[in-house]
Amino acid sequence: MESEICNLCPRKCNINRNKNVGFCGVSNTVKIARAGLHFWEEPIISGESGSGTIFFSGCNLKCVYCQNYEISKQAFGKEISVERLAEIFKELENKGANNINLVTPSHYVTQIIEALKIYKPKVPIVYNTSGYDSVEEIKMLEGWVDVYLTDLKYYSKELSKKYSSAENYFEVATKAILEMVKQQPKNIYENGLLKKGVIIRHLVLPNNYKDSFEVLNWIKNNLGENALVSIMGQYTPCYNAKNFEEINRKLKPIEYKLVLNYFQKIGLKNGFMQSLDSADESYIPPFNLEGV
Repeated sequence: MESEICNLCPRKCNINRNKNVGFCGVSNTVKIARAGLHFWEEPIISGESGSGTIFFSGCNLKCVYCQNYEISKQAFGKEISVERLAEIFKELENKGANNINLVTPSHYVTQIIEALKIYKPKVPIVYNTSGYDSVEEIKMLEGWVDVYLTDLKYYSKELSKKYSSAENYFEVATKAILEMVKQQPKNIYENGLLKKGVIIRHLVLPNNYKDSFEVLNWIKNNLGENALVSIMGQYTPCYNAKNFEEINRKLKPIEYKLVLNYFQKIGLKNGFMQSLDSADESYIPPFNLEGV
């Protein structure tokens, strides 16, 4: 019999989420805030038809600048059954979604697998994560996830502790990424869309471009020059960023350019960049229980 004690994610809360909430702020019952077509992911994910995104409530990080704080920190959303989650997979597929995009799913891995056993869509399953996943979690997903869309937020322990309450973020995330790449070692495309593979996202923070250099160094040294990297310039000071003067502003063009130039300098070849116009709250989807 499976243990009711939750130690799945790196937080190792060691509590019964049927009775209490963990660090993630939610119970064992699946809770989501929105399910619909989303057009603002990387082009190889969104395509023309959109990505079928499911925004899960709760999060095992506490990023002070979180754009989705309404659902990640305040845990807004509606509780649903595993059976209903499987139905949502099918509904998004029927709407023409290029993939099923599971956003911030780490604390629901067991339930997601149960739902996929009920209905496995014909389109790819995208695991859209902060990167703060245990290797055990990722191993559970082998055979179920086609595309890993993962953050690699920080290199510095000081930064990850200060801004996300996770001093061991880099150590944890890099081990998880290596397991993701082990499962999906090749990026496979069809009609301009990614069908299998790994994309590593990195959000450049104000005043922290040198930390971005270290993140890119790790990617090049451990995954090679062909690693698929999305360098994001969309940082907007949301949530509690106003309490941190050094990040209480948008990214300067020179900061973003320095990171893009470093990407090329060290020989990385496959990447996405953003227009800094995307650093706007209008790109944040409304969390209004659409599709729930």
